[in-house]
Amino acid sequence: MRGTSVSSPLRPLRAVVAGAGIAGLAAANALVADGWEVEVLDRAPALPRGGTALGMWPAAMAVLDGLGVGDPVRSHAVQVRGGAILAPDGATIGRIPASRSAHLVSRARLLETLHDALPAGTVRWSRPVEAGEHFPGADLVVAADGIHSRLRSGRWADAAARPLGTVAFRGVVPGHVDTVTETWGRGAMFGITPSSDAMVNWFACLHPDLVDPGASSPTALLRTVFASWHGSIARVLSAMADDAVDRRDLFDVHVPGRFVRGNLALVGDAAHAMAPNLGRGACESLLDVWALSRSIAADGVEAGLRRYDRMRRRRVQRIVTAARLVNRVATTQRLLPARTRAARLLLA
Repeated sequence: MRGTSVSSPLRPLRAVVAGAGIAGLAAANALVADGWEVEVLDRAPALPRGGTALGMWPAAMAVLDGLGVGDPVRSHAVQVRGGAILAPDGATIGRIPASRSAHLVSRARLLETLHDALPAGTVRWSRPVEAGEHFPGADLVVAADGIHSRLRSGRWADAAARPLGTVAFRGVVPGHVDTVTETWGRGAMFGITPSSDAMVNWFACLHPDLVDPGASSPTALLRTVFASWHGSIARVLSAMADDAVDRRDLFDVHVPGRFVRGNLALVGDAAHAMAPNLGRGACESLLDVWALSRSIAADGVEAGLRRYDRMRRRRVQRIVTAARLVNRVATTQRLLPARTRAARLLLA
């Protein structure tokens, strides 16, 4: 179904997308391909150039293929299969099956690929949206403006960002690894994955009790917390630079009872920001976009939005809950032997 207005059949359907992140740019690509006139609004002055690697699971790669950008993403990605959960001394707690494969691509590269696939001028930079803002003439409004979504806050009182109680650090360093590992210790975890361009992607989560406010720098803090952990982590720590470490308190979003109000649809982190521990945030954003665009193409805007809500909301509610639980388990300071046994059972 090509996008034409019901009230004016000669006019293309018009969509406003708030946010030029992964969900917003993917939504714009999907709608443009269906004949929509699309405008993307973002408060930033340009695409961000930083960010670490994102895992694209097979279902997300299928969406990127459907958008026509799968091959460009693969050309800049590293494919990995399986992985391991380790103890601080390097002993294996459990193995992630090799049947679980993903393509790791930098956030900056994925955003650039999605952006460059759009018609020139689709994105209006330095254009923030406000809570309760309306867009006259828009047949569809897609709220893809992230975890602190202004459009969500204006219409969904039951959905707000909530703290996870952990602090995250992430970055990339020069080097090479072949496998994905997560190391779980008391109140802390440290992950290492391959990245493209001879780089290694790393991330760490700490219980707040381990975050020393008197630490002279993020790298000094991390080198203290992980000082006795195994050699792979030590090599990453030695290569870190203060200006290349991203630090943030982690939040997720209490998933609302509906993803749709009127002609406004929530997608991505605006709908269901989640703890990073399952590596599914960007993937679920892409699956949102595909479900939204295919539902509208099949059923029209009103019925398509209802179908989108039915298809996605309950599924991502479960994933948000699971990611929150894994975040707590990975950084717990108690019952460590029980945690190890549970991880081995789950990965067996």
